Amino acid sequence: MPVKMLREFFLLESAGGILLVITAGVAIFISNSPLEHYYHDTLNAPVIIQIGNFSIDKHLHHWINDGLMAIFFLLVSLEIKREVLDGQLSSRAQISLPAIAALGGLLFPAFIYLTLNWGNSTTMQGWAIPAATDIAFALGVLTLLGSRVPDSLKLTLVSIAIIDDLAAIVIIAIFYTETLSIYPLGAAFLCILLLFALNKRKISELSPYMVVGTLLWVCVLKSGLHATLAGVIVAIFTPHKSNDKTEPAPLYRLEHGLHLWVAFLILPLFALANAGVSLKGLSTGFFTEPLTLGVGVGLLFGKQIGVMLFTYIGVAFKLCSLPAEIRWSQYYGLALLAGIGFTMSLFIGELAFEDDKLQTLVRLGVISASLGSGILGYFTLRITSPKQAVA
Repeated sequence: MPVKMLREFFLLESAGGILLVITAGVAIFISNSPLEHYYHDTLNAPVIIQIGNFSIDKHLHHWINDGLMAIFFLLVSLEIKREVLDGQLSSRAQISLPAIAALGGLLFPAFIYLTLNWGNSTTMQGWAIPAATDIAFALGVLTLLGSRVPDSLKLTLVSIAIIDDLAAIVIIAIFYTETLSIYPLGAAFLCILLLFALNKRKISELSPYMVVGTLLWVCVLKSGLHATLAGVIVAIFTPHKSNDKTEPAPLYRLEHGLHLWVAFLILPLFALANAGVSLKGLSTGFFTEPLTLGVGVGLLFGKQIGVMLFTYIGVAFKLCSLPAEIRWSQYYGLALLAGIGFTMSLFIGELAFEDDKLQTLVRLGVISASLGSGILGYFTLRITSPKQAVA
């Protein structure tokens, strides 16, 4: 019976989001228990890979954020590529609504954050924290409603989140890059040329792409660029067509193979490593800090305002249109769910700040706003969506 229940859980669309909530809760619990010392010691434990004079020396926390999250970005980029080539983003009519909504959902949270933190050169670096939507978390909340919401609403939310993540990738590359080192950067360029050659020769085996991709990750890590960009580049050159018509294309095989690992191992590990907030000495003053307010208000209010306003303007000027099955009241529930920033917001927060206190403020803002957005979005959609809606 337990094995059957576990199998059924992993088959749920919402399982990844549920597991994220659980692991985030575990991280917060441990951070406020006698185990807190062991929690931080484990995350700060050095993990060294060395071959001769060459070595990569990182704390476990950094291996999770720089290494495992590169695989997450690989999967997200594969999903974006598939949607652009064959899916919901493959035509102007299909991409216009989520693109316009995502733009509003990017600009308004950033504007609110910068307004609340204007004049503080340190905290202003976190302007992109409330800009992204967590696909797994948001979709997990949406799927809890089952047949109450139409498939078109789910597809619209996923499309907005995908474009959000694409924007986050570009933001990380441009605004959160350290000092560049020329020789590793040159080696990374050679790896990109190898990936290009593999793609041009229509190599369908995944192993050459993974070997070169691993070398690329090492080069990008050493170059000063953020290592997760390696995952994006590998996805760009992974073929979306197969030489053998009897088997799926490499892009689809890799996406399918990574999905369970990302949903049930990588993202939960990231949540466990990054969601731990110590509540010791916490006061209401922490929630009124400009940084916390910028993140929290940006996600909870900036997202919904930006998504709704830009969509309304787009529809009014006939730049886009709501799917026939979606009412504005339901779309507002979707806009609320777009305020669930969790994974990507915490990730950008890690890049923006090294100070422990600032990290605490970021986590407070992200977790509280994501929780609020999820609850409000769920009940808004439950009230506005009839039980007889067909999934």
